[in-house]
Amino acid sequence: MGLKWTDSLDIAIELYEKFPEQDPTRINFMDLRSKVIELDEFDDDPNRSGERILEAIQAAWIEEAE
Repeated sequence: MGLKWTDSLDIAIELYEKFPEQDPTRINFMDLRSKVIELDEFDDDPNRSGERILEAIQAAWIEEAE
């Protein structure tokens, strides 16, 4: 079973592992959306993301990076 937009913590962990050089506090939502879609495990409609979902993913990624 792949990752869905609502799996913010799991997505954040995958982002942290795949993009260790990326500072999650300095990413805009367009780039964040692109990186999520690039994940091998991502299996959801790319057009279903919204600002609230991206904020949740970014916050979880920041938490993971600390």
